[in-house]
Amino acid sequence: MYVNTEIMFPTSVIPALREAGGPEWRSLVERVTDLDETHPERLAFALMMIRLDGCLDCETDSFRAMRGCQACALQAVKRYRHNERELLRLYKAALSDVQAYLATPRPFALAAG
Repeated sequence: MYVNTEIMFPTSVIPALREAGGPEWRSLVERVTDLDETHPERLAFALMMIRLDGCLDCETDSFRAMRGCQACALQAVKRYRHNERELLRLYKAALSDVQAYLATPRPFALAAG
């Protein structure tokens, strides 16, 4: 049996998380699912899930990784199902972090030529 495991939370898993929370959570999942991969809200959702799932500490040979990203993400969200406000607060913090990062000036990159 092979599972789909990525290095970081894959945004392709977002739709599978729809029923893992309450109505506000479902609304958030539906909204970010339809956004472009580079949209700040979708990036923020991925950042929130990376933090919530502990992707930075995940090892490819760990039990968590062997179960796959979708199972890990579902479990992480369901832990918060009785506290949807806290979960949404985590999303808002991630969105704030993404917006701050995107607002930071970057040095001009020279085009290869």
